[in-house]
Amino acid sequence: MPQTFLSWGSRDESTSMADAHIETTFDEDLAWCFDAVSDVSRTFAITIDALEEPMASRICVGYLLCRVADTVEDAGHIPPGVQRDLLEQYDEALSGERTLETTADGGAVGTEGSAAGIDHDATPHRSVELPEDAPINQFRNDVEEWIPEEPGEDADDWRVVAAAPRIVRTYESLPPADREAIRGPVRELVGGMAEFVDRYADDGGLRIGTPDELEEYCWYAAGTVGDLVTNLLARGVDAEREDVLEDNARSFALLLQLVNVAKDVTDDYREENNVYLPATWLSEAGVSQDAVCESDNVGPVASVVERVTDRAAGYLDDAQTYLEALPEHRGNTLAAWAIPYLLAVGTIRELRERPEDVLREDGVKVPKPEVLMLVAQFERGVEKAALDDLRRQIEQAPLHRH
Repeated sequence: MPQTFLSWGSRDESTSMADAHIETTFDEDLAWCFDAVSDVSRTFAITIDALEEPMASRICVGYLLCRVADTVEDAGHIPPGVQRDLLEQYDEALSGERTLETTADGGAVGTEGSAAGIDHDATPHRSVELPEDAPINQFRNDVEEWIPEEPGEDADDWRVVAAAPRIVRTYESLPPADREAIRGPVRELVGGMAEFVDRYADDGGLRIGTPDELEEYCWYAAGTVGDLVTNLLARGVDAEREDVLEDNARSFALLLQLVNVAKDVTDDYREENNVYLPATWLSEAGVSQDAVCESDNVGPVASVVERVTDRAAGYLDDAQTYLEALPEHRGNTLAAWAIPYLLAVGTIRELRERPEDVLREDGVKVPKPEVLMLVAQFERGVEKAALDDLRRQIEQAPLHRH
């Protein structure tokens, strides 16, 4: 589905390679990034909104770097071999340091150098300039023909892909320590996605075989993001707390991703031709992976959804331990991560009550009044000691019905 970006209505300067070298300030680039997150993920936007600086900007930019790869991986209209090549090209674009760094005082240092006295939490005022032959610009050129011509539900996702040079430019303008915290996990995510696309190249989409393979995929899709967050948060904490964070970050991420797998069965298959419900579990229920959305299979598929839900619930305790160990410094807040955790608790409750609804039009989601009440409660202030009580309440019934 070749396309140009021009047919999408209002045109941002970052969407055209002709505009790629227009000088912008870091604040302008970052403001674009915040708007983009709000467009592509209302759920993650809640997390970003709950953070303060400098953490908000670091998590925002890191998330968008991941979102570029995720959109390419989910694109059913791109041949698997091309998907793999694009992901590998994107990984290469993230692999190296630029020649010059813009420092907080407007100066520049070599990549092997250091700027004495620079505050790693300081925000640079001008974005770095990427050379015309930067690998991310080549990625942008090559992905152009695969950006859909007609805007659909994923139009905002492709707007982010089209703006990949701007996102990388914003990332390259961050302090060195933050770039280092972000780069490794993002590259692991991109590499893992390329591996899975290649693994199922002959199937037209992902077809997860076993529960262990499902967790392997969840690690690449979400566990790496958990590492990114932990890398940013763990700086400056004592060794004991750092160990707790590192030991439980995987559980926090897998909880959220497995809940997504359980509730998004229909969208994953119909929109992306991906089946994450393990083939072994579906086989035990008498269902083939290509029949997951057939009306005759609602009951058997629901039983597999319940198994995935139980797998997710097995990570609740360790995920809560992770939350309780999170430091509230450098702009981090409890609300940013406790809200998605508690929404996952609510989604598990809904999945257990009506697993068959994942195959129906309205799907399974936490009631909107519950989401609003939860966000409002954290805006008023919630202590870590109250997390357990909140979790128990939500497990029993929607928060607004207590």
